[in-house]
Amino acid sequence: MKKDLPENIVEDVAMAIVLVNESPEVKNWTVYLVNLKDVQIDNVLISSKGYGEKDGKMVKTSVLRHFLGDVKPQSFAGVEAIDTEVFGLTNEYWLSYYMAGNIYDKKFIFLPESIVDENLIRIPIVNMPGVMIK
Repeated sequence: MKKDLPENIVEDVAMAIVLVNESPEVKNWTVYLVNLKDVQIDNVLISSKGYGEKDGKMVKTSVLRHFLGDVKPQSFAGVEAIDTEVFGLTNEYWLSYYMAGNIYDKKFIFLPESIVDENLIRIPIVNMPGVMIK
């Protein structure tokens, strides 16, 4: 039964949408998983999708699955490049991983128009500007 399962709470792991480079014509963004823990996380799997309203119509992106393998402590791993065209949508990342033989999962949701210059911070470990959910 679900009530019998332990509640494994995800802590010290973040998803970040990072500005990796820019020119006057274009900004290039990448989604990263950031492991802020002092231990490795194993068998990391992330599914991503976007959904919402664009130009008066409901739209959904494809669901993509990314297997990152093991992510060392105090490190980060690239998940996917992200196009600015989907910043007006809700962008959802569902993270699953193992740690000490237990499974953990968490959903990270970047709301529409939350990836804007006013919300940029210096992302820890990655050391680049971006928007992070912890």
